[in-house]
Amino acid sequence: WGLAAPVLILGGMRAGWFTPTEAAVVAVFYGLFVGLAVHRTIGWRDLFSIFSEAAEISAVIMIVLGLAGIFAYSVNTLGLADPIAGFVLNSGLGSTGTLLLLFAILLVVGMFLDGVSTFLIFIPLLLPLAKAFGWDVVWFGVILTMKVAIGQFTPPMAVNLMVSCKMAGVPMESTIPWVLWLVASFIVAALAVIFYPPLALWLPRSLGY
Repeated sequence: WGLAAPVLILGGMRAGWFTPTEAAVVAVFYGLFVGLAVHRTIGWRDLFSIFSEAAEISAVIMIVLGLAGIFAYSVNTLGLADPIAGFVLNSGLGSTGTLLLLFAILLVVGMFLDGVSTFLIFIPLLLPLAKAFGWDVVWFGVILTMKVAIGQFTPPMAVNLMVSCKMAGVPMESTIPWVLWLVASFIVAALAVIFYPPLALWLPRSLGY
């Protein structure tokens, strides 16, 4: 039953039954079904504590995302992202150099913005840049997504790290030395995707995208 979860999630998205966001809801309900009805490791009395803990963690995330949204709105309103895009476009570093510069800039941006805000602010600015250099849009999207994933574990924001520490019941400061290795491996993987695009494209191409 556990192995059927990826099949249900990926198959449902591939068939167009639900979006990736809705797939998270489907995964939760599937997990509850398996826990309650199949393996019976979850009792009905456990649901209140489960929902209470989920609400507490979600509240922390919503507060962080709300503050990040205010910051993102300020950046967008003041036009602070436009000079960054202009600097990258006029850097004259060529395709690979521009991509590496862009990756470094967005890596810093990801330390202060959540993933949704980063996408909403920078994709409209960077998509024309990607098309101008002739980059594969799917490949470029994978690189941006990996960059956002790195940012979600990089202080001071570190939304994913905050959630993980909350679930584990450990202070976030104690995990920093270990997270640095994770971030370093993420960066190496992202650089591998930059210099060898088939690493990112084989799965989307296999799924027909």
